[in-house]
Amino acid sequence: MADPLVVFTPSGKRGRFPVGTPVLTAARRLGVDLDSVCGGRGICSRCQVAPAYGDFAKHGLASREGALSAWTAVEQRYDDKRGLKPGRRLGCQATIQGDVVIDVPAESQVHRQVVRKAATERAIEMDPATRLAFVAVAEPDMHEPAGDLQRLRAALHETWGIDRAECPLPVLARLQPVLRKGGWQVTVALHQPEPEGPATILDVWPGFLEGPLHGLAIDLGSTTIAAHLCELVTGRVLASSGVMNPQIRFGEDLMSRVSYAMMNAGGAGEMTAAVRAALDDLAAAIAEEAQVDPRTVVEAVIVCNPVMHHLLLGIDPVELGQAPFALATSDAVTLAAAELSLTAISPGARAHLLPCIAGHVGADAAAVALSEAPDRADALTLIVDVGTNAEILLGDRQGVLACSSPTGPAFEGAQISAGQRAAPGAIERIEIDPATKAPRFRVIGCELWSDEPGFAEAVGPGGVTGICGSGIIEAVAEMRMAGIVDASGLIGSAEQVGTPRCVAEGRTHAYLIHDDSAAGGPRIAVTQGDVRAIQLAKSALYAGARLLMDARGVDRVERIVLAGAFGAHISPKHAMVLGMIPDARLEHVTSAGNAAGTGARMALLNRRLRAEIEQTVRRIIKVETAIEPRFQEHFVAANALPHAVDPFPELASIVPLPEVSFNTGGGEGAGGRRRRRRG
Repeated sequence: MADPLVVFTPSGKRGRFPVGTPVLTAARRLGVDLDSVCGGRGICSRCQVAPAYGDFAKHGLASREGALSAWTAVEQRYDDKRGLKPGRRLGCQATIQGDVVIDVPAESQVHRQVVRKAATERAIEMDPATRLAFVAVAEPDMHEPAGDLQRLRAALHETWGIDRAECPLPVLARLQPVLRKGGWQVTVALHQPEPEGPATILDVWPGFLEGPLHGLAIDLGSTTIAAHLCELVTGRVLASSGVMNPQIRFGEDLMSRVSYAMMNAGGAGEMTAAVRAALDDLAAAIAEEAQVDPRTVVEAVIVCNPVMHHLLLGIDPVELGQAPFALATSDAVTLAAAELSLTAISPGARAHLLPCIAGHVGADAAAVALSEAPDRADALTLIVDVGTNAEILLGDRQGVLACSSPTGPAFEGAQISAGQRAAPGAIERIEIDPATKAPRFRVIGCELWSDEPGFAEAVGPGGVTGICGSGIIEAVAEMRMAGIVDASGLIGSAEQVGTPRCVAEGRTHAYLIHDDSAAGGPRIAVTQGDVRAIQLAKSALYAGARLLMDARGVDRVERIVLAGAFGAHISPKHAMVLGMIPDARLEHVTSAGNAAGTGARMALLNRRLRAEIEQTVRRIIKVETAIEPRFQEHFVAANALPHAVDPFPELASIVPLPEVSFNTGGGEGAGGRRRRRRG
């Protein structure tokens, strides 16, 4: 019998270990980022992990109860004294008994995840759906009997022109003592989603409330969740924060999560509970960071892809996993935040989800359309928002087309041999000298390049830990420009390329970037498998863009906008060398930062924009990549670097790519050797 298979998330690192191996030991052997300072004695609690149980088709295993050893006396003692969250185990105490998926929560990681979705500067006309209204309410009069609520409504009508004001029961229950404490003067939080429509009283305070109300703009991605806490009067962003989406342990890509829901009874409910808990924790943390009273956080606008949309709302996403990819609803959804288990903010807070465009083009794409307004562009504009599921828009004043493309998690460092999420110590920038083939790189958290004096000291004791998504993209592009990788994606041998950094790995080769193995550190290389993973991801992305261009009847676009964390951290030149995006003049390729998050903020701070994007979404034409016959053709042609057929004249004018071929031995620098066929 083979030793049990252990898969750690979110890193995706896996390995087989003998029964009885402590989880902490397995994590250390695989290079998983799991903290521990007490030497495995169960004192520090920093090695907390969360085993996940069910059928994980993505990981090729079934994780069952009993896959970890029974609860120990050490864990019980710690739980009695300090408390462990439900489902948590101590990695130093739990041992491996069978195949298992183990999640390492953010607080157990030494190198904390860097969620690269900062708020982008944007001038937004302020017209929030929720505002404060100070009123003086008439005192009770036996000669004119009327309830306190009725007299409050009359005051709102007289002072603020509010014709209808609904009052939920929890607010009504505390209305009388608040009125009397305030001497019949109160401040009301009014939610009025339409300028002339009815309002809802979300909360009430005695007297005049000095401070402003606040709202959350949330970009709920399949990998990361980012939130911006904003003042609803000025629009100022007080704090931005993010966390990993805990659903990663159920599958890194969306279809894996749909599959988990299909194969495991109650699986959808598990994922719903996990993401709601993460949202609530994030809301509490960001309010604490900004030193804001959580009760003043009265509204949240959430954007997400369709699978995340359904799971957040508690809707089984099974229909999104099969044609015709039907949504339960494509309209915007407004509901009480408490219905989404958002309990860390105001009890009366409201949540608003933007509309979805189609079965795999969601509210996040709608938010990008709101932020970037391709329907108002004079130049034909391609907008690419890259995540585990890329969403692509193409349009101008004549109309907008949209599609999604399943790129997978490779762009975010997953499925890469030395890959990791963005965290201090991860390689994020790299340059390769085309003559010497020597690399230099920068890591997150350090401004120095690796060949500059003081680099090792500046990086700190954690050292260089791996390579993140932006790093692997630049690495493969630099390898292509330096002649280390040929147009087909093959890495050459040391003899073919002319550098000992190209090392044999079985029948293929890898390019060595950094080797600290002698000191017990990591060995970071780009393997042939890594290049293939990037090729598959970028081919899906390019094929989606080409389908939209086919539908529009064009071979070129005038302007390209890179959205999301990818767009902010990858140079257009490297993206074009890989063939991730169509050929264009580099000065016409720009970054929009976190466009989905910006769209969420715009909808949070201006209620009229919510109605506007609902109208815009209805006009967008959806192209379904899953059923388009030319998708496979475009996908295969896009496997080449940058492309097998499409010309890239703008790229060629600034970056002449070496004509090398390591498969036939016929190219420049090939050394006349024929490589063995890959097995």
